[in-house]
Amino acid sequence: MDKIGVGIIGFGRIGAEHAAWLTKTAGIEAVAVADGTAARQDLAQKRGLRVYTMVEELLEDRGVQAVLVATPTAMHFEHAMQVMEAGKHVLVEKPMALDLAQSKQMAAEAAGRGVVLSVFQNRRWDLDYLTVRKAVESGVLGKLINVESRLGQWSSCVGPAAREYRPNWRNEAAFGGGGLYDWGSHFVDQIWRLMWPAKPVRVFAQLQGNVWSVDCDDFARVCIDFDNGVAGLVEINTTTTRPLPRWHLDGTAGSAEAPYSLEFDLAKWAELEFAPAGGGTRRLEVAATGLTEVEIWERFGAAVRREGAPAVDPRSALCTMVLLDAARESARDGRVVDLSGLVEWIY
Repeated sequence: MDKIGVGIIGFGRIGAEHAAWLTKTAGIEAVAVADGTAARQDLAQKRGLRVYTMVEELLEDRGVQAVLVATPTAMHFEHAMQVMEAGKHVLVEKPMALDLAQSKQMAAEAAGRGVVLSVFQNRRWDLDYLTVRKAVESGVLGKLINVESRLGQWSSCVGPAAREYRPNWRNEAAFGGGGLYDWGSHFVDQIWRLMWPAKPVRVFAQLQGNVWSVDCDDFARVCIDFDNGVAGLVEINTTTTRPLPRWHLDGTAGSAEAPYSLEFDLAKWAELEFAPAGGGTRRLEVAATGLTEVEIWERFGAAVRREGAPAVDPRSALCTMVLLDAARESARDGRVVDLSGLVEWIY
């Protein structure tokens, strides 16, 4: 079978990164881009990709069998639905959409049309997360009591965004901006999977815009109660000059902690130091590496060829959307949100 041709909607920073990963994959390759920004069109042409200004033009390209949606979060639903209505397979950048309702509709559309839908939750295979999971599963901490997952910096989540198209959109609510949707969508996804087969039952959140944004959060704190009694916390704080540890875990046998890294160095984040209840400290073993971005794409290609499943089941991404929805509802209303019956929890 010929290589699967991938079209990319939105050729900003992350869209261009995906195109680079796709140059290293077997059986699947980027072939075309839809982007309305002249400078990004020029970049795509220089990389040998066919260029369209309109999504509809891309979807008419018979050489495109699958599409990456890499537009701002608020556009994910519209673009993914367009792709599936055209009968093409779709991989959506995280978060899946703006809310659970949109995400459920996307999953139903994929199932109804028999196309592959997946979400790029690539940080399920980050070295630090896998190291923490290995430590929890080993039982070295005893019965787990508390898990805290944080990112701290004095810098907006905007980061090295492409400057040609609204580079500040991650600080604008209308585009789906804010720390909760940005790093938070990864960290929330990680923490509920870390606790599996325990399930989240309640959420309380604080979302504030303080320094970098006035209409969405640059500080996000999400507290999650699990049905096994573990207290979970995810915090994205882009307004601190004294970042707290990337990971902190407490158990009946002791505590473990991993340092922050302003460079987002996964190896640094994986330096998990254990302090037993009896005294002393020791470094815990680092996990084996997980799937790379290239391998995630190859798994997606295999799913399109009906030779396997994508790396991320969209039903598991719905679970992450439940928590993101609950956090926004909690912060808006100032109350604890009960998660009972909102979704089927699928790992």
